[in-house]
Amino acid sequence: LKGMARSTFYYNIRRLGQLDGYDNLRKDINHIYRKHYGRYGYRRITIELNEDDGIVVNHKTVQKLMCQMGLKAKRKKAAKYKTYKGNIGKVALNIVNRDFHADKPNQKWTTDVTEVKIHDRKTYLSTKLDMYNGEIITYVISDHPDLKMVTTMLSQAFNKEKYLDGLIFHSDQG
Repeated sequence: LKGMARSTFYYNIRRLGQLDGYDNLRKDINHIYRKHYGRYGYRRITIELNEDDGIVVNHKTVQKLMCQMGLKAKRKKAAKYKTYKGNIGKVALNIVNRDFHADKPNQKWTTDVTEVKIHDRKTYLSTKLDMYNGEIITYVISDHPDLKMVTTMLSQAFNKEKYLDGLIFHSDQG
């Protein structure tokens, strides 16, 4: 090998055959990882090793060994917010029929409720949009996707615009 010092070459050859002394710890980490179906990360495995098994080990060592073994904690998938509850009440006719073009302002409005997650906190945004120019007429931000949020947004929209003759109001009814 060109460019490598002779002493470096033989140092690494000698090191390849040596054990690092963590074989038993690797077995214990793997056992705990499998016992908890891969849901434990290096922090919880370190705690279990220190408290339950009486093995005093630094969390950085456990993290390094888990990386070497290719073990990584599985995360739970967050439950999605679902609004559809089936046919409850009267279902409105589909007047828009996917024709989202409007010839003049306040001819067609659309609404939707969107879940926004900010730092593990869910917030809900309800908007009212004019299909003519994509302008957001009004919006409401709330901690809960309830009827109060929607009625507040509706009253704001109807107070802002006075002449709404022939308005088509579209929602996915979710």
